Amino acid sequence: MTDRHVLSEPIVITGIGMIASVGDDRESVWQAVREGRSNFRYLRGIRGIVDDTIVGATVDLPQRLDGRLKVLPLCETAAAEAMADAGVEMANIDADRFGCSIAGHMGDTSWIDEQLGKPLPERRPNWWEQWFPNTACSLIARKYGLGGPRLCNSTACSTSLISIMTAVRAIRDRQCDIMLAGGADALDPMFVAGFDRMRVLAKDDDPNRACRPFDQTRKGFVFGEGAAIFVIERLGHALRRGATIYAEVKSTSALAQAHHVTGVDAESETLDYLIRSALKKANVQPEDIGYINAHGTGTEQNDAAEAAGIRRAFGDLTDGVCVSATKSILGHMINAAGAAELAITTLGLRDGFAPPTLNLHNPDPLCTFDCVPRTGRTNRYQHALKLSLAFGGHLVAMVLSRWNDANTGFAYPPTYVPAVTGSSHQTGYPSPSVDLRRSM
Repeated sequence: MTDRHVLSEPIVITGIGMIASVGDDRESVWQAVREGRSNFRYLRGIRGIVDDTIVGATVDLPQRLDGRLKVLPLCETAAAEAMADAGVEMANIDADRFGCSIAGHMGDTSWIDEQLGKPLPERRPNWWEQWFPNTACSLIARKYGLGGPRLCNSTACSTSLISIMTAVRAIRDRQCDIMLAGGADALDPMFVAGFDRMRVLAKDDDPNRACRPFDQTRKGFVFGEGAAIFVIERLGHALRRGATIYAEVKSTSALAQAHHVTGVDAESETLDYLIRSALKKANVQPEDIGYINAHGTGTEQNDAAEAAGIRRAFGDLTDGVCVSATKSILGHMINAAGAAELAITTLGLRDGFAPPTLNLHNPDPLCTFDCVPRTGRTNRYQHALKLSLAFGGHLVAMVLSRWNDANTGFAYPPTYVPAVTGSSHQTGYPSPSVDLRRSM
């Protein structure tokens, strides 16, 4: 096999693991997303919050944390499911050619309580877990005995999508044949308090209606917890071990928007260029894209700038593309957001379904394309685009193509029928007020 052939070999997705507020595994999360069931609730007892209340989409873990950072079992859960989904048997894989690219994350900030004279938890994380942002990456690599590259980055809410991009590049650079890639995140009091001070957190009398991207009445985003991990590998490696393939990663692109730490360029010239570059690298025409999973935070600036960038890049074709913001269902998972939304995009390709944007009743005139309002629908698209627009000017675009080979890929399922019909907003979970004083 020549070097030229190795570098041009397709990179494919063969395993997905996911956990979020709406489900504790990949398929239950996907089912909730398809049916438009969010699980937002009031959270109280978080230090530093002015009025002691925010809306969040948290994950209730069945196991005791016993002093561990919550992000770690979230990551472990998703990684284990991804490995099982991909049918990975380590005995049959060269561990030295198996790498790990997991998003960086917050450490232990409970020491702030000590400074404030508040009681500390009975157990706290081990010293090596307290601040190292690469703890999850190292933990997962050790758990599976992965001897390939261990890569970790921190690029705000594009972090996990860049982790996947980094994994793809590591394979293309011949550093390894297969990678675990993605990220996890859990609500951290100091982080939440910072965003609360910025006044970008959404609230509503009904917490499940708090996040409404692309709507004229949008108020901001809602924090979410969860994880999404992928198994990504060379096509030849996947075929040799008999893996089932979801999609091909056609291209990945990242650019810096040198504009402002938190603000965005309203003209969206950089995003326009990024999208065009990603499509060109993928050898995919704008008219071939059937679905875009938007960053779609529900903040006024971000939504308008993203909409402008999409419309600039797609021009008259914009109205023919489904564009949804699934943070309206899962919340904003920050470091895990890009991976979780890429997982939704991949499952949408598999099943031929465009997930909805919840709570979209009054579209902003600047966001008038097809945002799949309130109810998802069958849409057997072959190519999809995932976008992340992070604080600090980190812009990322990834193009996926459905794997249509009958012998190695997934067949389309029968026409989808929602479990509950007749409602534009289906919420299958209660929305209690949760006091986090005892669990933080």
